[in-house]
Amino acid sequence: MVEPDPVLVNDWHAVVELEFLSTRGSFETVLLGVPIEISESGTGSGEVRVVRRDTGAPLAARIKYGHAFASLGEPDRDIVHFPECFEADRICVTGGSLAVHVSGLRAVENFLDLGHFPFVHTDYLGVEPYTEVEPYEVTVTEENEILATQCRFFQPLSSPGADGGMMVDYEYKVCRPYTVCLYKSNPIEPERWDFIALLVQPVDEERCVAHPYLAYLPHEIDAEALRWFQQLIFGQDKPILENQLPKRLPLDPRAEIPARSDASSLAYRRWLAAQGVTYGAIPAQAAA
Repeated sequence: MVEPDPVLVNDWHAVVELEFLSTRGSFETVLLGVPIEISESGTGSGEVRVVRRDTGAPLAARIKYGHAFASLGEPDRDIVHFPECFEADRICVTGGSLAVHVSGLRAVENFLDLGHFPFVHTDYLGVEPYTEVEPYEVTVTEENEILATQCRFFQPLSSPGADGGMMVDYEYKVCRPYTVCLYKSNPIEPERWDFIALLVQPVDEERCVAHPYLAYLPHEIDAEALRWFQQLIFGQDKPILENQLPKRLPLDPRAEIPARSDASSLAYRRWLAAQGVTYGAIPAQAAA
């Protein structure tokens, strides 16, 4: 088994939706190649217990964003904090976990890709002939997060509550190798943004589970519609992702031909390489 990188071992990873766990009491899955079991603590405290199934050793466990999180190592920082998810007037909902036969790094990169909207999410997030991705800005912040701003795209149905097509503004942020989020302009409250986080669970180098979490402003939508719409969109992404070869993400920028719209993807690959991430990736020297 390939050993995962320390930056991944010592990070927090979403491993199961709490609502799903509550219907079963316990759940078995795999994190970074390690079989684990998540169970309700049984103390009535609302906590969870996570153990390695190969050794029985307990793992660090937390609850946040409607999911149980676990770490195989000793986390030196907390789970990423998204302030929008704690605003009282928002509809916050899990988006349904989706297993995908591809590296979790590929899933994060796909989340950043505006260019596939008209072709994969036709009549929802995009439509021909509106296929051009306007130039946008990508920076690495002082907190070592990738931030993509000034992203704009025409969408015929940007959310369940949308009424006709419109130009939608986006901002993307990659917080950790497997944690990414987007901010999406809201037509009713232009000074605020709808929010989606994608919490990717790396099962192994070529398999992952995508756990979305949404925090939307409450305008002509409800939790059920939000969850349905998110599952629809990710269901459209799944076959595209699973047909990508290689399954792991090449970090060499020459390995796959980039377009102008791939600025965030290229930044993500460079950022991963700078942090020494090789698990689920093809390092630059190996791809050369």
